[in-house]
Amino acid sequence: GTSPISGWKLAFTFPGDQKITSAWNATISQSGESVTATNVSYNAAISPGGSISLGFQGTWTSNDTAPSGFTVNGTACT
Repeated sequence: GTSPISGWKLAFTFPGDQKITSAWNATISQSGESVTATNVSYNAAISPGGSISLGFQGTWTSNDTAPSGFTVNGTACT
């Protein structure tokens, strides 16, 4: 975007039975299919046009469909 971000929260939905087991560069919480990744102290600021990277590991049993419905601080990602 064109504005800086100071503190971010990425949200998305797993349509399958995926469960996050560990993550890096974010604090992850999961409730059912809903996942929220929140900045950690060293990557809270994102400059205009900038980006950060995060990752996670997880498990699934019967459905590993790609996640959807991504938002950052409540605004849909395009």
